[in-house]
Amino acid sequence: MKLHEKEIRAVYADTLIELMTENKKVVCLEADLGKSSGTVPRVWEAFPDRFFDVGVAEANMIGISAGLANEGMVPFCATFTPFATRRAYDQITISIAYAENPVKIVGTAPGVTTAKNGATHMCFQDLAIMRAMPNMRIYCPADVYELRSTVKYMAASKKPEYMQLIREVHSPIFDESYEFDPQKARVLTEGSDVTLVTTGLTTQLALEAVKSLHRESVAVEHVHYPSVKPFDVNTLLESVKKTGVAVTAENQNVIGGLGGAVCEVLAENYPVKVKRLGAQDRFGEVGDVPYLCDTLGFSADKIAAACREMKKAK
Repeated sequence: MKLHEKEIRAVYADTLIELMTENKKVVCLEADLGKSSGTVPRVWEAFPDRFFDVGVAEANMIGISAGLANEGMVPFCATFTPFATRRAYDQITISIAYAENPVKIVGTAPGVTTAKNGATHMCFQDLAIMRAMPNMRIYCPADVYELRSTVKYMAASKKPEYMQLIREVHSPIFDESYEFDPQKARVLTEGSDVTLVTTGLTTQLALEAVKSLHRESVAVEHVHYPSVKPFDVNTLLESVKKTGVAVTAENQNVIGGLGGAVCEVLAENYPVKVKRLGAQDRFGEVGDVPYLCDTLGFSADKIAAACREMKKAK
């Protein structure tokens, strides 16, 4: 089986096993959702002495991870995004970010990908609240190759970091040669009509939108941000100076996340019209991923429509 034919969470587990084999300081922590993140049973069976399931006690998992990091270990701790961020926010703030402990927090099933678990488990705020935290870095890989490279980067980093983990199989965007760089956005398609900025899941959705727009002679410059913080200012400015307008699409609330980062940069450096797609200051609901993307306004069709609208608005 080729790497991109696997579920992204399976590649997360594979990469952890590789890292734990190479480095005895790498450890894995879960909060009763190891099957969801892909680490149970594989990582648990491979390294039972370096796998810790704390149960439904996410704040405790963060505290344990901070202690392990303080003693020189490299902890990767994972659970659903609302529990990895909202529920444990104060512990993350003090024990990880303020203390500058290099804990690696993994938020699984971000946004609509939690699907039929419903609104309580559907977190649209994790990018915003983690962006507001000093010392925290935020990554949103869009395919298995980027995920694998990002996890390896995190294992070698001495910084507190948060990563969204999409669990399912998705189309490959990159290949084996990909190297993650948090300082650099990736221009996936060049164009002169509209700058389309995406990250994580919406990068996948935007690929379909860009193809349909190309057939209509709408020249979209598609910019993927693997890192939301730090944020590559220069690539964004270079693109909007060429196109004059921007569309952002994210699997998040439009307040404070990727769209917020884009608007902050443009407001201070090069003001242009921006349309932000994402959850419009609302909670989620029960449904499958295509339904939720359409209802919340960031499906491939909605992304394409926004790009058409912004081209006309120039």
